[in-house]
Amino acid sequence: MAIEVFSRYEKKYLLDESKFKYIFEAIQGKMIADKYNKNNKLYNIANIYYDTPDDALIRASIAKPVYKEKLRLRSYGVPELQDKVFLEIKKKFKGLVNKRRTKLVLDEAYKLTLDGVEPTLKDYMNEQVLNEIKYFLKIYNLQPKVYLAYDRMAFFEDGNSDFRITFDTNIRSRREDVRLEAGNHGELLIDNNMWLMEVKSSEAVPLWFTKILTEVEAYPTSFSKYGNEYKKYLIKNNMIKGDNNLCLPIYLRQQQVKQFPQGQLLNA
Repeated sequence: MAIEVFSRYEKKYLLDESKFKYIFEAIQGKMIADKYNKNNKLYNIANIYYDTPDDALIRASIAKPVYKEKLRLRSYGVPELQDKVFLEIKKKFKGLVNKRRTKLVLDEAYKLTLDGVEPTLKDYMNEQVLNEIKYFLKIYNLQPKVYLAYDRMAFFEDGNSDFRITFDTNIRSRREDVRLEAGNHGELLIDNNMWLMEVKSSEAVPLWFTKILTEVEAYPTSFSKYGNEYKKYLIKNNMIKGDNNLCLPIYLRQQQVKQFPQGQLLNA
């Protein structure tokens, strides 16, 4: 039975090329490259994010509630319909991220998420996680909304697999032909010379790494790939103006009022 469950805190940092190189060089000898990063080469991760027809999940997420959740389908590289992928629920409560995922054949994942056809239980699936996903699909009217891909380097601390760092670049997205097997092309979400670093650990970050962050003057930021893609989508379609962040909460509140006219707004 294949199951992958993660519960940890995550902090994100946007790095330019010089800061990325500084941190990358500083962790050499202290951290071990992920098995996919042979010879320090990047590997590709692709995702489909699911949401309601009126984007309720991402709107709630951007409003920064105490609790939020999302469903996504993930592959490593460009899969074919008979390749195994991961269907996962990602939840965040008071800063603690919990991710529960199970393997499915891509065609099985599509049939489940698009048509409600439940797969026959097989040894590579996890029944408990699968039931949670089926319930998630039941309470939300979900559809594939966004394809998001990026190239990643990942590292674990030597002797401490709980402390993990990932560097993502070439972050790209598309809202047409939202299929994993259709290729990993898309429109750049941020400048290609920028890196999104995520620091992940269930405990405190090691002191030696904190010193590196201080030396390079790297500071945590709030950055959601899907959230930033959604904001870009709103700007492109003239729903909010420019990069004025003040416009986004107003837009979100207006949409919540439309969806919940009796005042039962999404938790903001």
